[in-house]
Amino acid sequence: MNRQFGKLYLIPTLLGATTAEQVIPQGTLEIVRKIRFFVVENVRTARRMLSKMNMPCPIDELTFVELDKHDKSNNPDLMTYLGEALNGNDVGLMSEAGTPCVADPGSLIVELAHQAGIKVVPLTGPNAMILALMASGFNGQAFCFHGYLPIKSPERTNAIKNLERRSAANNETQMFIETPFRNNAMVEELTKTLHPNTMLCVACNISMPDEEIVSKPISEWKRIKKDWNKRPAVFLIYKSKY
Repeated sequence: MNRQFGKLYLIPTLLGATTAEQVIPQGTLEIVRKIRFFVVENVRTARRMLSKMNMPCPIDELTFVELDKHDKSNNPDLMTYLGEALNGNDVGLMSEAGTPCVADPGSLIVELAHQAGIKVVPLTGPNAMILALMASGFNGQAFCFHGYLPIKSPERTNAIKNLERRSAANNETQMFIETPFRNNAMVEELTKTLHPNTMLCVACNISMPDEEIVSKPISEWKRIKKDWNKRPAVFLIYKSKY
């Protein structure tokens, strides 16, 4: 490891309308407040997030490089994103919400850092998938996150059935997310498709004041009438083979 290189810090951000002190450890905030160079998904969001973290300098004095979401080559440029780290300065990598590199394109930057010999340091903070798993009551020893399922049927229905079969076969919790305005449609699809004894957890607005986590068998979900739309949610399926 070349000691003159800076470090790449993976910075967790807020999941919604809450204060940084409520969900991000003080040690993480102290590290972030010393960083002046950032690689981010969206500059506007990152500036707003860092303002909530009470940076000791004006936000305009910070340097941001935005990830190129339109680059289909999966070959990010080392100097564009990590040139400051090669020059001895620490760099922070920020997601739009939650933990970088989990359901997030930042893993390409981390891979680049490893290739260049730059030390990668993950910082502690909120992660919607892990918090949902913790609160679900489902198997936390074996689980799999699938990102987004297909939007249209029959592909989506088949994907849900496959997750249920996989959960039963492997005793494994299956996790995925959905675009918030389609949450109600997803819950309806799950209740129609899954076996009555299969467990479903919907973890909504995690870490926020209106957080709601409901974990019940499908037979009971058929009687639940809630509006889940427009609130970020994690969906978890668990079907025991016993």
